Amino acid sequence: MKFNERWLREWVDPPVDAAGIVRQLTMAGLEVDSVEPAAPEFSGVVVGVVESVAPHPDADKLRVCQVNAGTGETLGIVCGAPNVYAGMRAPVALVGGVLPGGMKIKRARLRGVESQGMLCSVRELGLGESHEGLWDLPQDAPVGTDLRDWLGLDDHVIDVDLTPNRGDCFSVLGIAREVALINGMPLGGPELAPVPPLTGDQFPIEVRAPEACPRFVGRVIRNIRADATTPLWMQEKLRRSGLRPIHPVVDVTNYVMLELGQPMHGFDLATLREGIIVRLAEPAEKIVLLDGREAALAPDTLVIADHGGPRAVAGIMGGEDSGVSAQTRDVFFEVAFFSPLAIAGRARRLGLHTDASQRFERGVDPAHQRRAIERATALLCQIAGGEPGPVIERVTPEQLPPRAPVSLRRQRLALLLGHAVADQEVERILAGLGMTVEATDEGWLATPPSHRFDIALEVDLVEEVARIHGYDRLPETRGAGGASLGVATEMRVPGARIADVLVARGYQEVVTYSFVDPELQAQVFPGAEALPLSNPISSELGVMRVSLWPGLLHTLGRNLSRRQDRVRIFEHGLRFVVDGDELKQLNTTSGLVAGRRLPEQWGARSAPLDFHDAKGDVESLLALTGSHFSFEPAAHPALHPGQSARILRDDREAGWVGALHPRLARALDLDLAPLLWELDDEVSFAAELPVFKEISRYPAIRRDIALLVERNVPVASLAGAIREAGGGLLTECRVFDVYQGERIDSSLKSVAFGLILQESSRTLTDEDADGVVAAVVARLERDFGARIRD
Repeated sequence: MKFNERWLREWVDPPVDAAGIVRQLTMAGLEVDSVEPAAPEFSGVVVGVVESVAPHPDADKLRVCQVNAGTGETLGIVCGAPNVYAGMRAPVALVGGVLPGGMKIKRARLRGVESQGMLCSVRELGLGESHEGLWDLPQDAPVGTDLRDWLGLDDHVIDVDLTPNRGDCFSVLGIAREVALINGMPLGGPELAPVPPLTGDQFPIEVRAPEACPRFVGRVIRNIRADATTPLWMQEKLRRSGLRPIHPVVDVTNYVMLELGQPMHGFDLATLREGIIVRLAEPAEKIVLLDGREAALAPDTLVIADHGGPRAVAGIMGGEDSGVSAQTRDVFFEVAFFSPLAIAGRARRLGLHTDASQRFERGVDPAHQRRAIERATALLCQIAGGEPGPVIERVTPEQLPPRAPVSLRRQRLALLLGHAVADQEVERILAGLGMTVEATDEGWLATPPSHRFDIALEVDLVEEVARIHGYDRLPETRGAGGASLGVATEMRVPGARIADVLVARGYQEVVTYSFVDPELQAQVFPGAEALPLSNPISSELGVMRVSLWPGLLHTLGRNLSRRQDRVRIFEHGLRFVVDGDELKQLNTTSGLVAGRRLPEQWGARSAPLDFHDAKGDVESLLALTGSHFSFEPAAHPALHPGQSARILRDDREAGWVGALHPRLARALDLDLAPLLWELDDEVSFAAELPVFKEISRYPAIRRDIALLVERNVPVASLAGAIREAGGGLLTECRVFDVYQGERIDSSLKSVAFGLILQESSRTLTDEDADGVVAAVVARLERDFGARIRD
């Protein structure tokens, strides 16, 4: 929100300079982004009048002008501007004057003719970009007056970076309210009296979407002057607020928006058919906007239409075919209160970000529309004449936002601020903010004014008291409060421990958005139902993630495009699973690895990562729990067939691990096919409670067996059967070889196990070990058809 200091002082004139105003606003919670001069430095520039214009004797494009600059003598100035004419009033840079950039004006001879100064354009003075000719000042501009003094250019433009909850400060009026209250001064401002109608002309108004537009106000103004121009004082206020003058009607609507915070629109009445209709857009409806773009309207977009179709996107931008022009004689002003929820996100969806949408999305004063249209009428009639008709209003009171009273407890206020603010001060602040205040036994009951959408809770009132009273006036006190100890348990693996293990294994943690590209997620998880966002920040971030993999794959793509050929990343966060009518938010840890197994070096051959590398990383994490997990081959739509496994804890699914499906690698244009894993924290990281187990003082015995089994028999199943058959004497089962090749049938594979046997109370004999081996072999023969390899 940009405004200039002089405009603010028309409403309230505090006894502080610009720096003081900036400090007050900052301490009141309104962050000032910048303070800049309203005009660049220049001097010696006055208002002059061109008394005569004659051709230059030696240059076709130059003119010799006789100029009265109020100096007591007529100045001869050579000028090349095509728009110079006798009687024109324009800025004159006198000899000795200095223009922006340090250019000093001197007497000069141009093609043999002496020039005693310089007639200036807007751009030469740094006040705009127009350079088609001289700045044609109004005919009432006082000759000889210093231009800086006459235009009030020794001014400051203050840019306040408003937070989304402070839509009430998107106007000079809103800023003035704050400054007046901080300084304990009355709020002034221009006279905002109603303008009586001069005709009975009305234009029919119908509101078909009252929940989105509870109040709509309109007015016809006929016979405005075609030759009217926006006065310089208004042009300057608009310029200093970052807007350029366009047309008196448009300038008036912009001026009212900046002054009062109420966006409004002016239609060329001759382009409207039969009446105004406020409704939702119809299917496949389109509109050509004022910027010349054609916009397709979604069914939830509110439009201002007539009986021929939409004429404006409500609260955002008007249509090209109904906008005012140099031929406009009759105007229809519209001012409305649109529900913030009816406007939020629509401008972004259309690729727009307008001053009007900014204000409507945050909420404008729902009681302000008639005041705004009266102000606009008065300004337009002052500038361009015209005959106003009566104000027509359509209102649905039950749809207007209610202002419920909010309770503020005296004790709670003192507790949160660490300081007791006097009751009289609290009441002064709340009343000064426009609230209706009622004293209660415990404190106060305050009803917010219509322009404050952000006050709904007790803490909101505490904030208001603190910022107006002054954060710098609150004494420093030692905080006091009850301390609560966190829960420490050995029944779960802490997240920090998980992260430490992964970092030690070369991973880097990433944080990605919880909302992802719908197309990418549909590719990775076809058929998975995802929760769509009602107001996404972009179309590429339109749904909540059902897995952390889409974010990791996007991160991999960005790293590969930046020539990173070894990527090891992990993320811990929520995934969002739709289960019927329920949305489950599941804590998840996921990882991705791609590229070489080891960093580039001379001491080891370069080898790519494979399934077992990713599986080893997962096993290192699961080992933290002290529990047994199993990996079973299973198909996953995102993973490579034959290189994917479901991770189980007993009979519960704990996660997945595998290589990315080649189809997806090609679709995502990935040069390196990554390996992915994902673990459900609830299942995966519930830890076994550690218990004491005595260390045996007796030696262990090892027996190795090599088995021939069918190729499709999982090694994990063999190991599980060995543990069950081995009984209490088997303390460890190790897989030390898996072989397929020569001298073995192609349908078989050889798997070698090392069985570690030990007893805590005695030394085992060969007979004990042979009995365990025999039981193991018998179990494997019975369950898997295995046989001892010769």
